[in-house]
Amino acid sequence: MSDFEKIEQQERSTFENIKKALLVGVHFSGCPTDSCRDHVKELAELAKTLGVEECREIYCPIKKMTAATYIGSGKVEEIRDIVAAEKIDVVIFDDVITPNQQKNIENVAKVPVLDRTEVILEIFALHARTKEAMLQIEMAKIRHQLPRLKRMWTHLSRQRGGSVSARGAGEKQIEVDKRLLKQKLRSIEREVKEVVKVREQNRKGRLKTGVPTFSIVGYTNAGKSTLLNSLTGSEVLVEDKLFATLDTTARAYQLPNRSKIVLVDTVGFIRKLPHALVKAFRSTLEEVCYTDVLIHLIDCSKKGSMERFEATMEVLKELGIKDKPVMVVLNKVDLLKSKEQVRKFNVVYDNVIAVSAKTGEGFEELLEVLEREAARFSKKAHLRIDQGNARLIDEIKKEGRVLHTDYEGNDVLMEVEIPEHMERKVQAFLVE
Repeated sequence: MSDFEKIEQQERSTFENIKKALLVGVHFSGCPTDSCRDHVKELAELAKTLGVEECREIYCPIKKMTAATYIGSGKVEEIRDIVAAEKIDVVIFDDVITPNQQKNIENVAKVPVLDRTEVILEIFALHARTKEAMLQIEMAKIRHQLPRLKRMWTHLSRQRGGSVSARGAGEKQIEVDKRLLKQKLRSIEREVKEVVKVREQNRKGRLKTGVPTFSIVGYTNAGKSTLLNSLTGSEVLVEDKLFATLDTTARAYQLPNRSKIVLVDTVGFIRKLPHALVKAFRSTLEEVCYTDVLIHLIDCSKKGSMERFEATMEVLKELGIKDKPVMVVLNKVDLLKSKEQVRKFNVVYDNVIAVSAKTGEGFEELLEVLEREAARFSKKAHLRIDQGNARLIDEIKKEGRVLHTDYEGNDVLMEVEIPEHMERKVQAFLVE
């Protein structure tokens, strides 16, 4: 095992041994604290997804960010006292802090200090199942670790009983590890490119069929996989956890009017999504760039659902996605005590659909809207086809939707809705 792998193993053991965490929310003095508290509550959910049993919260109002410790020496000492008194295992900041700030706070608190980015990276690492997801996570972790090598070495030295400030083998090894990490990163990037080629081939296959694609996007734990499963009968993993699934899943689906669409379940988004993850998962997230319609699913049973909606839209903008038709679908209405939350969204957005992916409530309206949207990607046509051309007739029935059929002599008269890719095939049989 290489020196860096030993350090990485030591870092992983930090998460495995966490029982109690101190969560630190920071907000500027004079600003409302509600948003900060909401973010820290979400951080607690993230921590519990990692197996942390108990979370203690502390809020730090600051006038300005301190370069050395982010929150100032007085607050760091307060954190040290809480850690000692309550036997805290780890301190987790809701904001991104620099490697130097982490090291300085650790020196005082005497426990590991993490930030939101590291927690999300670790959750992604735990939940990655496919080769592509694993490679993307490893790539994101390396990019995050590179500027933090010095802190990792000093953190390990302290656990071994050495002096934090002492220079030694670890100090000399940092440049070697940086070189090895960069080599490893290049190797992973090459592997990801190969996996992406396969994904692009699969995508091209779907695009050739001309079947409209609907991507289900939204905040993590909004119920995207549950909706896909309920509609298509799939068995995509569903758990009441943040980022339970990381892989894109596509399923063919026939609507009640026999129109065909493809439903795509995508990776969930979150506020303050680490840029390293957006960059690493770009090939997966870009699946929505090639979709025809976005189904923006929102958990309306939780406070701050509008803010979560905006957070998802920000990530979509970062991916360069705009001018796509968006269906706003409110999920988990079965958990609402009143419909006030639904009314709030109706004020801001047109044609909001309220459903429960778990019970099926609202599915009738959802399917009607899906049919209307799918119809925009097909063309209505009147055809006269010789009955001897049975292969084409069968293909039309399979690929399109027959609205009416009649017979005249040896000809079949058909009123149909066909996907765009079939227009050229039926050109010679069109009836004006």
